[in-house]
Amino acid sequence: MKKALGITLALALFCLNANAQLLYRISGNGLEKASYIIGTHHLANVGFVERINGVKEALTETDQVYGELIWDTMQNPDSLKLVQDAMMLPAGKTIKDYLTPEQFKRLDAFMVAKMGAGMSNPMVAAQMGKMTPMALVTQFQLLLYMTKHMGEFDPSSTFDQYFQAQAKKNNLPCGGLETIQKQINVLYKGKSYEKQAVDLMCLIDNEAFNSQMMEDLTTAFYAQDLDALKKAIDKKMGNACDTSAEDEAALIYDRNADWLAKMPEIMASKPTFFAVGAAHLVGEKGVLQLLRNAGYTVEGVR
Repeated sequence: MKKALGITLALALFCLNANAQLLYRISGNGLEKASYIIGTHHLANVGFVERINGVKEALTETDQVYGELIWDTMQNPDSLKLVQDAMMLPAGKTIKDYLTPEQFKRLDAFMVAKMGAGMSNPMVAAQMGKMTPMALVTQFQLLLYMTKHMGEFDPSSTFDQYFQAQAKKNNLPCGGLETIQKQINVLYKGKSYEKQAVDLMCLIDNEAFNSQMMEDLTTAFYAQDLDALKKAIDKKMGNACDTSAEDEAALIYDRNADWLAKMPEIMASKPTFFAVGAAHLVGEKGVLQLLRNAGYTVEGVR
């Protein structure tokens, strides 16, 4: 579950260091012109783009932008309905069906402390009680972040969306490395509701650890320090709530490998600016190393 936090939560303080790097140039291995890849955070403040050296030049030198998804497609009614449906439990079921009475009590107390009202409130139960445990995890992650970083996230103009918006402004095509259905399957349907309920309680019962991890990620991302980012994601509690190898594969590494199967053809067709979550760039199975393993030269843009 911690890995999901690293993927879906925003990161906030800026503290640039000598080894800072989020933007990389991809060349060689038969490419006629270079492509670029940048690590993002989905809730980061869009204004942070101005702090990253070489972004405007990289966008000028490329002929298309690829993200994890096509942002315009995400906003259409069919996609929104797919997401909304995936966030809801089967008809007739509520979150109470997947928690013990004691777990439900802890959930209610957490919500009262953070929101002022919990599942024991009929109005809250009507609105949130039919959401899947993983949908609640996502909502609570955002809540914990926003509590400490008010005003830093604008859903109408996001960090990831910025790059495709610039392409659209310049009449350049945009693409996605995966579909909305793929992300729904990974984030919302990859686990049983019972396992999702375990993750929900892990978030609630380890709030201090998860909040500190968010802050560590915040510092690392805005420092553009991928090594520190990976260290924060990999930090363990030493209990059953630690991310399993199976979860890591589903959320990060399998998707990295899938993207690497597509990227060579995409880059060969046109020089491309890729924007993907920074957690996907790091480590031996990260996109940067996989590109190098495939024969490309990958260099930080300074």
